[in-house]
Amino acid sequence: MALYSDKVMDHFRNPRNVGKIDDADGIGEVGNAVCGDIMKIYIKVENDIITDVKFNTFGCGSAIASSSMATELIKGKPISEAMELTNKAVAEALDGLPAYKMHCSVLAEEAIRAAIKDYYDRYNIPYDKSQFPDPVEEEHPAEE
Repeated sequence: MALYSDKVMDHFRNPRNVGKIDDADGIGEVGNAVCGDIMKIYIKVENDIITDVKFNTFGCGSAIASSSMATELIKGKPISEAMELTNKAVAEALDGLPAYKMHCSVLAEEAIRAAIKDYYDRYNIPYDKSQFPDPVEEEHPAEE
């Protein structure tokens, strides 16, 4: 059995929406200290619709594929729908990820939420703070 699905390989080899939006309405950056993946998502919003989304990811193939798929899933959608995107939905859209790579889809979900929160903060749009819990610290924080 192949380690990665054809969709994961396609989004890794031919990622969609790579780049930066210079005048982004919201930017979300998250990382995983254990594996070293860093994900940055940029969103452009008009009338509560995500009209454009780009990403830059430093990480493994699963992180790049997760970023690519997540941007595809929220582009053209209302913010309320983008807020409902889960890491499970990203993984399912990729036809699965190995269990030890599921954290990559979690990063994609967190980066999107961070970009939406940044958008709300930049434009002083009120929101329910419980929708944006602080990212959970890694189970094994760095020790000196």
